[in-house]
Amino acid sequence: MTTQRASGRRKQALAAVAAVAALLTTAACGGGSGDKGSKDGAAGFDAANNKIAQASLAKKGGTLKFGAAQDADSWDTTRGYYGFMWDFSRYYSRQLVTNAPAAGKEGAKLAPDLATGLAKISDDGKTYTYTLRDGSTWEDGKPITSKDVKYGIERVWAQDVLSGGPTYLQEVLDPKGEYKGPYKDKSADKLGLKAIDTPDDKTIVFHLPKANSDFEEMLALTSASPVRQDKDTKSKYALHPFSSGPYKFASYNPGKDLTLVRNTEWKQAADPIRKAYPDKITVQFFSNANDLDQRLISGDLDLDLNQTGMSPQGRTEALKQHKENLDNPVSGYIRYAVFPQSVKPFDNIHCRMAVIYGADHVSLQTARGGPVAGGDIGTNMLPPSVAGAEGQKYDPYGLSGANKTGNAAKAKEELKACGKPNGFKTTMAVRNNKPVEVATAQSLQASLKKIGIDVEIDQFDGSQTTGIIGSPSNVQKKGYGIIIMGWGPDFPSVQGFGLPLWDSSYIHESGNNNYALIDDKSIDGLFDQYTTTLDEAGKTQIATQINHKVMEGAYYLPFTFEKFINWRSSNLANVYTTDGYSGMYDFVNLSLKNPK
Repeated sequence: MTTQRASGRRKQALAAVAAVAALLTTAACGGGSGDKGSKDGAAGFDAANNKIAQASLAKKGGTLKFGAAQDADSWDTTRGYYGFMWDFSRYYSRQLVTNAPAAGKEGAKLAPDLATGLAKISDDGKTYTYTLRDGSTWEDGKPITSKDVKYGIERVWAQDVLSGGPTYLQEVLDPKGEYKGPYKDKSADKLGLKAIDTPDDKTIVFHLPKANSDFEEMLALTSASPVRQDKDTKSKYALHPFSSGPYKFASYNPGKDLTLVRNTEWKQAADPIRKAYPDKITVQFFSNANDLDQRLISGDLDLDLNQTGMSPQGRTEALKQHKENLDNPVSGYIRYAVFPQSVKPFDNIHCRMAVIYGADHVSLQTARGGPVAGGDIGTNMLPPSVAGAEGQKYDPYGLSGANKTGNAAKAKEELKACGKPNGFKTTMAVRNNKPVEVATAQSLQASLKKIGIDVEIDQFDGSQTTGIIGSPSNVQKKGYGIIIMGWGPDFPSVQGFGLPLWDSSYIHESGNNNYALIDDKSIDGLFDQYTTTLDEAGKTQIATQINHKVMEGAYYLPFTFEKFINWRSSNLANVYTTDGYSGMYDFVNLSLKNPK
């Protein structure tokens, strides 16, 4: 994007859409029959959570039916940034490398896709070379070439026409912004990006100005999919992407429905990732999440495309009567409050710490849905799926221990230390289209009142996030001392999660995601060190250090390591959650036990 870090779009889209009234009922629900499976053939509660359920029952054929309360931001492989879009797009798009089709942590590992193997890395981590495998074709039967891959990646630069999507590749391959994108490219073949060579149709070479140890993770993103020049319809491409995968678009009515059918030119022998079990894949979009849940429960649909968890009403019914159809994955997201340092008195670390100690963390967890539907109490800012994470073992403020219901005495000590012994007034910003976030804000407001911090809640239009809380000048003008937000990794590393949040170079006038305005040379230095560290143990150690530095600065109050309650139909086979897509089901190899 131009000035916006699009990471926020994916995170916003993956927030659970829930009604407040039923949030408190879920924590106690649990029993119900069917924990070990039932006569309707469901696998059992949590049977597909980080493991494969019903793999032996997978069959070819039938129609796999998705439902969704929200359409994708874009089905264009360059522009899409919602997590479910990345997951679903593997049906019709391929990359040089992709997430392994495996459950849990194994699914976050990379595997060759269009390429014959993972990268051959040389020149001290600055050169990546791939060879394309034989037999990979477009939906019209023409071979996929290295030039198609290069052109697809070049489209990331065309943010004036194709706004949205992750821009990591642009930042790493062209840090000076010298290339203007394929639509302004003056070379005859429109392949003028100097950082990528295509010496022949089967070879592609990437030249990084500066080494980046996560570069191959960036190539696994949907934004690195090939696009064929003669099929590029620019801003209209989202309506009918040209397929490089086992399925192709048959019809798409935005906000209503989407149908994929088999790409008859796709060859199983040339694709080590996809099994292509169903004959057809459909998506029906709903305006009401409760209607969607009822269609899932009735068996009309197989699973929720959005993967944000059932709404409270459907969740309560499902936990009581259909528990065997549910999984309770950790989502990979952290929900939190963040304190902009431009708004007094949050420029003072002790005032920030007063809020952290004064909050009732059990109440916050309950507001988010309790331990089952909300998640474990968050104690730090690194998600469990990211290397270097320590989970609740790292709890510098005792948020899940001694201080889990708040520590008024400690909070008042910090207020005194920051020169506000009698407390202070501030404003808390929260999106108005996220009821669960509003409930969280109200919980925090109530607990802070007890220590003398008077908080006014300002609900803003969630669709305007980037211009409201993404504008540091507006945040300062509005006096937003506390912002309620959430974040998940674009890829499972501290760079793929924390760089837009914590690195000073990511502070922007608009579309900002470093809401705390962290400008810490030691944190910046650790990120620089991380990108040039090639061994995994070293990267993990640096990630842990970065997380500790962030928590020591008291820039955030973490709420939960988020969990969801997700539905899987009794007819699904070969179903599992994957860390590669933040605890979602891996869509790519789902099958029907009884194809219809």
